[in-house]
Amino acid sequence: MNNIDLDQQKILDLYSNYVLRNNKKPLNVYSFCEDHGFSENDFYFYYANFEQLEADYLRFFMDRSIQLIKEEETYEVEHPKHKLLSFYYTFFEQLTMNRSLIIYLVGSEKNNLQNLKKLWSLKREFQLFIRSLGISEPLLTNTTESSAKIEKLRHKGIEELYWGHFVATLKFWMDDRSSNFEKTDIFIEKSVDTSFEFLDVKPLKKLVDLGKFLFNEKVKNPS
Repeated sequence: MNNIDLDQQKILDLYSNYVLRNNKKPLNVYSFCEDHGFSENDFYFYYANFEQLEADYLRFFMDRSIQLIKEEETYEVEHPKHKLLSFYYTFFEQLTMNRSLIIYLVGSEKNNLQNLKKLWSLKREFQLFIRSLGISEPLLTNTTESSAKIEKLRHKGIEELYWGHFVATLKFWMDDRSSNFEKTDIFIEKSVDTSFEFLDVKPLKKLVDLGKFLFNEKVKNPS
C-alpha cells in the first residue's frame, strides 16, 4: 500500500474525483481506500461512511464561504444585509466552481430523502450565521418570562424563514440555465432585499418586484 499525505481535504478530493469520473459511489470503503493507497482506519478517523462524507462537502463550502467573507477588512462594520449578500455570492461562487459535484450530490431525482439529509447537515451552521448577523432586534422592551418566550419564538421563526430562503436559492441555482448563472445573482439580490424590507415592515414594492421576476422566469419562460 502506498503512503500518501492524508487529511480530510485529501479524502474529499479523492472521493469527488471518483464519483465525477464514474457517476456512482465506490463499491465500498475498503475498495475506495485500497485504490487510493490508504487504510480503512484512516478513512474512519474522519467519516463513518460515504453518506456522512457527502454531507460534509456542502458544510465545507459553507464554512469556507463564511471564513472568506469574515476575512474582509470591512466585514465587522457592514450592514447585515450586505453581509448576507456577500455570503450568498461567495457560497454560490464556490458551488459554481464545483457544480458537477453538487448536482451529483443533491441534484438527483432519486433518493430525495437522503439528499434532503445532506442539506440538513448545513442547517445549524447556517442558522448560527444568521444569528450572528443580529438581523432581528427585540420588539419587546420588558423582560417578563412571557415576553422572553415570545422573542425566542420570533428569533426561531426568522431563522427558519432564512433557512427556507437558502434552500429555495439552492434550488433556483440548480435549475438556472442562464449565462454564468446571472439569474441566480438577480434572485439573490431581489430576495435578500425583500427579506430585509419585511423586517422593516415595508415589503410591498420589493415583494411585487420579486414576484414579477419569478413570474417571468417560471411562468413565461419555463425550462
